[in-house]
Amino acid sequence: MMGSRQEAQVSLFYEFSLEDHVPQDHLLRSIDRFVDLISIRSHLADFYNYTGRPSIDPELLIRMLLVGYCFGIRSERRLCEEGHLNLAYRWFCRLDLNDRIPDHSTFSKNRHGRFRRSELLSLPI
Repeated sequence: MMGSRQEAQVSLFYEFSLEDHVPQDHLLRSIDRFVDLISIRSHLADFYNYTGRPSIDPELLIRMLLVGYCFGIRSERRLCEEGHLNLAYRWFCRLDLNDRIPDHSTFSKNRHGRFRRSELLSLPI
């Protein structure tokens, strides 16, 4: 006898860990061991205004740019799309599944503005 299709009941709670879904031999795990971006905030503090909308974390922006450089993602729009979809990219950028990816225009504004004026990207990391 052929069974009928059962309607799936939507779970109320999910237990999910990005840590468990990124392979131990993934390139971003190897890179993450050597990336220390703690001093980024203090280096850029003078380039941020304390009024207006909250800014995007500069560590997140740098981590996303590193993902783009490592995986040949040249378009900032594409980088944001990939960051939305790829679990390893989210893990490396310290984003949870519910966290929003910054808008692509944020990268252009920071790369051509704050980062250039601060000479951040010319610092040895």
